[in-house]
Amino acid sequence: MNNTISTITLALALTSATQLAYATEGTEKNYSVSSVKQSWDKSKALTQLKESKSLSDSPNVLIGKTREQVKALKKQLYSNDFASKSSTKQAQSAQSFDHSFSIYDGYASLIEDIDQDGYFQTFSVTFDADVINYQFNEHARVYAELYLSKDGGDWIHYYTTENFSIYGESEDDAFEVYTTLNQGYVPANYDVLIDLYEVGYSDIVASYSADDNSDLYALPLESSDYDPTYQEVYVSESHSHGGSVYWLLSLLAITPWIRKRIKK
Repeated sequence: MNNTISTITLALALTSATQLAYATEGTEKNYSVSSVKQSWDKSKALTQLKESKSLSDSPNVLIGKTREQVKALKKQLYSNDFASKSSTKQAQSAQSFDHSFSIYDGYASLIEDIDQDGYFQTFSVTFDADVINYQFNEHARVYAELYLSKDGGDWIHYYTTENFSIYGESEDDAFEVYTTLNQGYVPANYDVLIDLYEVGYSDIVASYSADDNSDLYALPLESSDYDPTYQEVYVSESHSHGGSVYWLLSLLAITPWIRKRIKK
């Protein structure tokens, strides 16, 4: 009669330690998708995020740069663009508008941790930007630059949103970014910072970070090269008790014969 003695579950990592060594600082890569929150749900966002990995879009040259480097680049690009315009267009671009901006709220959600070590490779950031004009209900075209800071270090750029519209203090224009960190993010706690820009202007019009909301503070993140895929393998061991009894009886049977041979 057969009896199953034990069943052992083994987790086998499919990514070797030597591969992990290639993820060093300065090689940050990630996949991100974004949209006005009302236009999708989590399932649709994650589907788009997975599809984005196969697209051949040109990489964002700002990824991996510090916040100060990004600000300097924007100033330079804006200055070059401004100098190339006619005097009339320069005056139009430089005019001051009677409105201001703010980010009313922002938060992050942790989504995917493959190896279940408590550090996530996929997460989302949601924020609600407002444009304020006390004369009438204002709207504006804006975009955002998103940054991560590891353990309180420099703010490192990881995503630029597309341009989108905001309407006064409406909550219906909240914006959402889903990201999978792909390479170069060691397991650590990361803070999030959002810089808002009005389209056509180089200056930051509003910022929001972990200093404003603890939901953006100390997110346990890592890139996918530190979050290997695991596969469960089930190993079953069984023994036949009938066979064990047979060998025991055989041993007992030959024992007297062995004793006789020794006496001779």
